Amino acid sequence: MTKRIRRLFSAEFKLEAAQLVLDQNYSVVDAANAMGVGKSTMDKWVRQLKLERKGISPKASPMTPEQVEIRELKKKIAQLEEHNEILKKLPTFRDIPHLTRNIERSIL
Repeated sequence: MTKRIRRLFSAEFKLEAAQLVLDQNYSVVDAANAMGVGKSTMDKWVRQLKLERKGISPKASPMTPEQVEIRELKKKIAQLEEHNEILKKLPTFRDIPHLTRNIERSIL
């Protein structure tokens, strides 16, 4: 028994495939055959693109490269904000009396 290898498709590929159905009037079956993917996969991509065009945020990953970049940037912003909150809670040299005294003595 052979194990199936799951293929990964780029956002551009998914978008192009879904556009065959929505913009170029291919049937789902014809578009799936032309792109070398299964019918259910093509159905999912078409459904996802329809929702995106209506302005509804899909549960699956975004279709366009710009949306992928936006999602990654939002994650990075959230991570940086979390790090900033942690750093704000750390004590500074002025907050630790014995360090402040030692620094003042070395300066004088």
